[in-house]
Amino acid sequence: MKLVHVFDAYCGWSHGFSATLREVISRHPELPVEVVSGGLFTGGRRVPIREFGYVQGANAQIAELTGARFGEAYERLIADGSFVMDSEAAARGVAALRGAAPERAPELATELQTAFYVDGLSLSDPATYRTLAAAAGLDAEAVVAAFQAPEARAEAEADFRRAADLGVTGFPTLQAVDGEQVIPLARGHATADEIDRRLNGLS
Repeated sequence: MKLVHVFDAYCGWSHGFSATLREVISRHPELPVEVVSGGLFTGGRRVPIREFGYVQGANAQIAELTGARFGEAYERLIADGSFVMDSEAAARGVAALRGAAPERAPELATELQTAFYVDGLSLSDPATYRTLAAAAGLDAEAVVAAFQAPEARAEAEADFRRAADLGVTGFPTLQAVDGEQVIPLARGHATADEIDRRLNGLS
């Protein structure tokens, strides 16, 4: 059995779920974790952030419920309103980081969200991946090259298909996958204790 974490790096609820994910992984080191990017802001949804009028209210709810932090640099992005969230670019970045250190994919995914939601960095900017990779002790230039490679787009699309094949319609979604069996553990929000109870019910 393994855990499958389907998230979108530009999803505030996914950011709020980061601490729970870290706790679940620390409690279950025996379970491998697959990280899959969703496609929340693709196609016609790639528009200036000001067009999503609910963002600030949702973030306040996320912070209250999960304790997640939203940094001043990110708040300035929201206030300006012109920033465009592009989930395909973020998925290419996840793929590049995941390829550099597959066993650290969950950790790197949460760091990517911190880069946006705390530091206000664009997940379309190669410099963001250079900074993240260097901080994680990875080959920064190799990660940037992977992010910019033509194959990265195919990897992002493969992630989006994988999420759809798993029946995921909202982010974050945490599932236990055992062969052909897919068991939902969390969608949107759950505590580590709640997920533990669901996991224990499978054994």
